[in-house]
Amino acid sequence: MTKLSGREIAEQAPAGWVYLVGGLQTRLRTGDFAAGLALVNAIGAAAEEMDHHPDLDLRYGYVDVRTSSHDVGAVTGRDLRLARTITELAAKAGVTPSAAGLARLELALDTPGVAGIAGFWAAVLNGEVQGPDVRDGAGVLPLIWFQESGSEQGRQRWHPDVWVDPSEVQPRIDAAVAAGGSLVTDEYAPSFWVLADPEGNKVCLCTWQERG
Repeated sequence: MTKLSGREIAEQAPAGWVYLVGGLQTRLRTGDFAAGLALVNAIGAAAEEMDHHPDLDLRYGYVDVRTSSHDVGAVTGRDLRLARTITELAAKAGVTPSAAGLARLELALDTPGVAGIAGFWAAVLNGEVQGPDVRDGAGVLPLIWFQESGSEQGRQRWHPDVWVDPSEVQPRIDAAVAAGGSLVTDEYAPSFWVLADPEGNKVCLCTWQERG
């Protein structure tokens, strides 16, 4: 299957679905647990027929859905077809897919010596070193990636990367600034924006835009 770019996914995805770092996601607000369970069962049956299975997170009041093609490590046409099918099932249940508030968290560690520490973080998180990253095999914990840096003292070693849909960026920046934070730079926008809390701790708001 052909890997789709972020722009192709954004243009073709059904309403209420967004592309967040390697996967297509939505939230189905079912209102209660029983309705959510029934919808999960319907999605499961459809996924079996299609032989393509999403990740489902059932909570009281909503179901989070994320799909990607694991054999190619990206979103493909299979995922778009599955998303359309799930949207149809949701509509039959009186539920509308929504991307409001969805985000994906990664952790970045600034280090001059990736090789010397990656194994440690894989061990304590019970994960695996995969290329430049440490990944949790169950897909529950945030991915850790290592950012090459100098060895100077006083640098911020850890920073979170929060992946959001482009439509979420400005409202989150506005809310962060209103809460006492600051926009450090938009030099790298629309790929990512760097913000800092009142003590100077940094975080990046990231999107799929202008990435290979």
